[in-house]
Amino acid sequence: MFRSSHRDEWGFQLIVNGFLLLVLLIIVIPLWRVIMTSLTPLDVYMRGGTPMFQWPWEWSFAAYEQMLTHPIFPRATLNSIIITLTGTALSLFLTVPLAYALSARTLPGRRIIISLILFVFLFSVGLIPVYLLVAKTLGWTNNILAVIVPPAVGATNTLVMMRFFEGIPEEIKESARMDGANDLQVLWQIVLPLSKPILLTIGLFYAVHYWNEFFTPILYLNDQNLQPLPVLLRNILIGQNFSEYVDYDVSRAASIESLKSSAVLLTMLPMVLVYPWIQRYFTKGTLLGGVKE
Repeated sequence: MFRSSHRDEWGFQLIVNGFLLLVLLIIVIPLWRVIMTSLTPLDVYMRGGTPMFQWPWEWSFAAYEQMLTHPIFPRATLNSIIITLTGTALSLFLTVPLAYALSARTLPGRRIIISLILFVFLFSVGLIPVYLLVAKTLGWTNNILAVIVPPAVGATNTLVMMRFFEGIPEEIKESARMDGANDLQVLWQIVLPLSKPILLTIGLFYAVHYWNEFFTPILYLNDQNLQPLPVLLRNILIGQNFSEYVDYDVSRAASIESLKSSAVLLTMLPMVLVYPWIQRYFTKGTLLGGVKE
């Protein structure tokens, strides 16, 4: 009986590991292909396309040089950084007090407010009313506020953070109130220092959203000087007026496919660098905020 159970457990682990290995290969192989394409010299690409492997001394960084030397790429990068940092800070500034207030079970109208948040999450008002409000009523065309303000408070992020705050023992808050602290002092001095995992997790969610957003800037930012990296990447990949977005020069030994691949990698690089730093808090913050006791 024990041998049979042990054999079944070993077989199950083998199937799970095989499945995870397959998923890993599905992710890694295309990513490796993009990396190799971005590093392939023009002469190698013209002879036989992109090889799956090249020795490091055969790599060419001409595509990255051409991308970074065009003035529009650093400008788009700066726009993305401004939108991401400002949007994430504003989102946390609005989400934290809302989630903290809703975590208090004695809050009048708490169920109604939560129901309204869920309603907004399930039923969107649609693109046209939002566009009319942002572009016509508020007049935020060619203004980065049009990209930052509308998605500033996410329903899912608010509810996850609310669950996390509910898990903080009420006795800690009550002891602070007995010492004369008001609700803002309890939030700032007691709750937030204990909430580092959820703050970093929700902050990462917001940052990834703002960094990857391209449809909203296309709607409201007609000025090319205000467009962020995802919009520039879209324009590069679809190949409209390629020389307008890239300092393309055949003599500098980089193919168009190499330029496109380097643009993809440069755009995703900041989030790839930030994620490992936050990853140790990510699972803890998500689990503690997503489980209802």
